[in-house]
Amino acid sequence: MTVFVGGCFNRIHKAHCRMLAAARTLGDRLVVVLSHDRHNKKPNAVPAAQRLKRLKALDLADKIVIGAPDSFAESIRREMPDIIALGYDQRLPDEETERLVRDLGIKVARLPWFPGKYEA
Repeated sequence: MTVFVGGCFNRIHKAHCRMLAAARTLGDRLVVVLSHDRHNKKPNAVPAAQRLKRLKALDLADKIVIGAPDSFAESIRREMPDIIALGYDQRLPDEETERLVRDLGIKVARLPWFPGKYEA
């Protein structure tokens, strides 16, 4: 089963690593989709290519890709996961994504909060 996790991951810290490890236990393949630069509006935004390189170096996922520029739903269509793992503070971003998840029968798993603020 493929587990799908999405996020910006601008500054990867121990809580991110713990969350990804927990997501990995939900299936046998973990795919991380990094927010496309068009959607990464945080003040500490790091270019997607740099985020990709940093996350790949940690070897926490089976596949890491940069998300589609137009919609989160498009990233789901590309990867066709069985499970979407959401962090404690995440939600599906829009109605299109909610509808797609429902129509495809993708399970949504809510992960708990994980402590850890320091750079990994």
